[in-house]
Amino acid sequence: MSTTPAENGLFISFEGIDGSGKSTQVTRLAAHLRSSGHDVVVTREPGGSEGAEEIRALVLQGDPDRWSAETEILLFTAARRDHLERLIHPALKAGKIVICDRFADSTRMYQGLSRGDLRPVVDQLHDLMIGTEPDLTLLIDMDPVEGLKRAKGRQGVEERFEDFGAELQAAMRAGFLALAKEYSERFRVIDGAQDMNAVAQQIATVVDAALTAPR
Repeated sequence: MSTTPAENGLFISFEGIDGSGKSTQVTRLAAHLRSSGHDVVVTREPGGSEGAEEIRALVLQGDPDRWSAETEILLFTAARRDHLERLIHPALKAGKIVICDRFADSTRMYQGLSRGDLRPVVDQLHDLMIGTEPDLTLLIDMDPVEGLKRAKGRQGVEERFEDFGAELQAAMRAGFLALAKEYSERFRVIDGAQDMNAVAQQIATVVDAALTAPR
């Protein structure tokens, strides 16, 4: 159950390993919903607000060992809190659909499990400072080797986590699938091995059903 102040809005998050195609599908879902007359806000994590975008540059660039997992948890929590206060909560209160490329589940994976046994710390900080879960989480499941190949092929500057290699990506995939079972009431797993159009259609079907379901 979401604890967002979403009187009429809907909070959707996208999750998955690097290179799973989340960003592409976020854009396509937003276009689908807008064509149906919905007011949609597209955002991302880390980032989404001015302060959070500044933190994004700190955590996604530089040497893989630049920060410890514990420090990253604090940075991501600070960014998320600012993001919630300045963008997500106001949009939901206004009845808009918020689509976020990554949210707290990514912190549960990257810092909470895949880089150490810190999940209790992540959950404690989340409960204390965030207190919000998406209404619907779309997990695009992707083979980790293929995902890493796609991610590295982008040749961008935000590759700090990709630089940890295939072993982390495999751990991430297993962890995300475990989260999908833990939070089965809000997670929907999408097969990312399908062609892009098939993935988009499956996502649209899931979201359209969520919009018509009682909440």
